[in-house]
Amino acid sequence: MQSYNIPIWKTAPFCRLLIPLIMGILLQWYQQLPFYFIMISFAVFLAAILLFSFLPLALQFRFRELLGVLFFLLIAVFGLLISRQKDVRNNSDWFGHQYNDSSLLLVRIDEPLVERTKSYKVTGYVEQVVNGAVFNPAAGKLFIYFTKDSAAGFLRYGDKILVSKPLQKIENAGNPGAFNYERYAAFHQTFHTVYLKEKDWIKLESKSRLALNRFVFSLQSYVISALQNNISADNNILGIAEALLIGYKEDLDKDLVQAYSNAGVVHIIAISGLHLGLIYVMLAWLFNRLPFIKNYKLLNVGLILSCLWLFALLTGASASVLRSAVMFTCILIGKNFFKQTSIYNSLASSAFILLCYDPYFLWDVGFQLSYLAVIGIVALQKPIISLLYLKNSWLNKCWNMLAVTLAAQLITFPLCIYYFHQFPNLFFITNLLAVPLSTIILFVEIFLIAFSWIPFLGVYAGKLIACLIWLMNAIINTCNNIPYSLLDNIYANVVTTWLLYIFIIAASAWLIHKSRVAFRLALLSLFSFIAVQTYSRLGIHQQKWIVVYNVPQHQAIDFIYHDQYHFVGDSSLINDGALRNFHLRPARISLQASTGVSMMPGLYQHKIAWQFFNRKILVIDSSLQFHPLEKKVAVDLLLLSKNPGIKIAQLATAIKPSIIVFDASNSLWKIAGWKKECETLALPCFSIPEKGAFMLDVE
Repeated sequence: MQSYNIPIWKTAPFCRLLIPLIMGILLQWYQQLPFYFIMISFAVFLAAILLFSFLPLALQFRFRELLGVLFFLLIAVFGLLISRQKDVRNNSDWFGHQYNDSSLLLVRIDEPLVERTKSYKVTGYVEQVVNGAVFNPAAGKLFIYFTKDSAAGFLRYGDKILVSKPLQKIENAGNPGAFNYERYAAFHQTFHTVYLKEKDWIKLESKSRLALNRFVFSLQSYVISALQNNISADNNILGIAEALLIGYKEDLDKDLVQAYSNAGVVHIIAISGLHLGLIYVMLAWLFNRLPFIKNYKLLNVGLILSCLWLFALLTGASASVLRSAVMFTCILIGKNFFKQTSIYNSLASSAFILLCYDPYFLWDVGFQLSYLAVIGIVALQKPIISLLYLKNSWLNKCWNMLAVTLAAQLITFPLCIYYFHQFPNLFFITNLLAVPLSTIILFVEIFLIAFSWIPFLGVYAGKLIACLIWLMNAIINTCNNIPYSLLDNIYANVVTTWLLYIFIIAASAWLIHKSRVAFRLALLSLFSFIAVQTYSRLGIHQQKWIVVYNVPQHQAIDFIYHDQYHFVGDSSLINDGALRNFHLRPARISLQASTGVSMMPGLYQHKIAWQFFNRKILVIDSSLQFHPLEKKVAVDLLLLSKNPGIKIAQLATAIKPSIIVFDASNSLWKIAGWKKECETLALPCFSIPEKGAFMLDVE
C-alpha cells in the first residue's frame, strides 16, 4: 500500500534523466549551438558536480537541491552534444562539404531496391567524392531513384556505383499545411536526392557488405518469398500478410490502407509494440516449456532477447519497434536479474536509451504514439475497467480488451488529430474484432514461415491465412462504409493539442483521485480550448484566398471563401485520392475549407479570365496570340500553366499584371527562360517549383 504514496519521480528515476535529455535535444535542434559552447558547458557542470563532492557533508545536505540542478543541466548539455554529433552535417567528412555539380560520387547501395510505378528507389551511402583526379573519403546518405529502363533492377545490397549526375537538395513543396518532407528527411540524415537514367551511373565490381545486414536482408527476402509462394497473389491479401508479419508495405493497396486508417486499426499493419508484445508472449511461453532451456535463466533470457531483436531488425527497426524491443529488454532483464521496477521507469529508461542512440526519434510519429499508448494503458486501463463490472466471463474479457483500446485511444487521439486530422468513431468495434483476428493471423504466419519447406503444411497454412485476412478486410471495409464512421478534416494546431492533453490528464486525475485542483484545471483547459476554436472559426468567415499549388506536372488552383473551396485544375487531382490527399487536403484543412462547391459567391469566369471579388486573374495554359493595345488590361494575377508557347514580351504588349506566376505543370527550362524575360522587362514573377505554393489574399 505504501508504494502508491511514493512519488513517480522516486519510483521511476529515469524520468528525471529523460526530461533534461529531451530539453537538450530540442534546444540543439532549434538553436544549433556551437561545439565549443557545448563542451565548455559540459566541462563546467561536470567540474561543479565533482567539486560539490568535496564539500563538507553538512553543506552537501544543505545545498542538495543545487546538486540536482547541476546534474539536470549536465544531462541537458549531454542532450545538446548527442544531438549535434548525430547531425551528419557537422561531420568533416560529410560529402556536402566537398561536393559540387561536376563531382562524381562513389555510392554504396545500402538496402534492397524498392520497385515503384515508374522507378526503383533505394538509399545510398556516399563513400567517396571524386573531384578531378582527387578521391576524397566521404560520408552521408542520399535517396536514389533509378528509371525502369536502366539495369538498376539487378543491383543488390552492398553493390557500388559511380554517379555522374548533379544532386538535388530535398525541399518541401511549399503547399500550406503540407507534410514537412525536408525536415523528415533531415531527421533521417538525408539532405539530397538524385534521379538516375542509365547513362548517369555505372556499376563497379567491388562490394562492401555487413554480415548482419546481409543476413537480415536475406532472411527478409526468404520470408517475403515464402508468403508470396503460399498465399493468394491478390494484393489486398498478400499485402496485408507481408505488412502484418514484417512491415513490408510495397504490395499494399493504398485504398485498403486508407480503410484501415479510417477504421482506427492501422496499427495492425504498421509494425508496432502490439506485434512485438505478441512475439514476446509466444517466446516466453515456448522457452519456459522446453526442458533444456527453462532451467537456465541466462540462456532463456538470451534466446528471447535474440529472437526479439532479430524480429525488430527484420521489420526495418522503426522507432516504435525499437521502443518496444528496448522496453521488453529492460523489463526482461529487470524481472530476471534485478528488483522489479516501475513500468514508468522501464518506459523512461527505454526512451533514454533510444534517444541517446538517435535523438531525432523524438520527432518520429510512431515513437510518440507508441509511448503515449503504453502510458495510457498503464495509467488508465484499471480505472476504466472499474467503471463497469460484468458477471459473464466472456463479456468481462471483451470489456477488458475494450478498456485497453479506450485507454490507448484516449491518450493518443489529440496527437492523432493533430497529425492525421481524423477520428475513427467505430474504433471500439473494429479493434474488438480485428485485433484478435490479426493475432491469430500473425501466429499462423509464423507457423507458415517455420514449416514452409513442407509443401503440404505451407499450402494449407497459406489458405488459412488468406481466408482470415479476407475476413478481416471485409470487416474493415464494412465498418469503413458505414455512414458517419469517420470524423474527417478536423482542424488542430499545437495550442489546441496541448489544451486537449491538459484537459485529458486533469480530468483523469479528477476522476481517479477526486482532486478539486485537477477539476478546476480540466474546466479551465476545456474553456480555453473552446475559446481558441471559436476564435479560429470566427477568422474563417473573414478569409478569401486564391491558392496556386505546387503539384509537379499538374495545374491546381483553389478559390477559398469562408469554409468553402472551388477547385480549378487537372481532373486527375479529383479522381486520384492519393494525389489529392497528399497535395490539396492539408492546405484545405489548415485553412479550414472543408466544403467543395461548384458555385461560389463572388467568383465568375469568362474563358481564360476569372474574377474573384475584386481580384482579376488570367490563366493561360495554351498558346495564344496577343496584339499591342493602347491601354493594357490590368490583372492582379497572371498564371502561366502547362507550357504555353508564349513570350513574356508579347504578353506585356496587351496585359499589365501585378505578378506573373509559373506553376509546377511547366518545364523548369521554360520557367528559367520566362524569368529572364521578366527580369529584362522589370516584371515581378513567382516560380512555384522554386518557392512553393502561391497564395493571394483577396480583400
